Amino acid sequence: MEDFKIFYDDKEDILYLAKEGKEAEVVELSTGVNMKLDNNGNLIGVEVFNASQLFKNILKPMEKKLQFV
Repeated sequence: MEDFKIFYDDKEDILYLAKEGKEAEVVELSTGVNMKLDNNGNLIGVEVFNASQLFKNILKPMEKKLQFV
């Protein structure tokens, strides 16, 4: 997981965990949580919608570590 970077879009309220790669497929894990895969089926990203609600106790302390987009 060290290749992954964390981004948070506060306007859209989406938390992204992503690494370099070209997206070939998106798999919905559950409502509001998607997994992005490359052509080889490798995980290259996770996006979480409504992140402030799901992670309300976690996002605030993490703000200094997050890259805002």
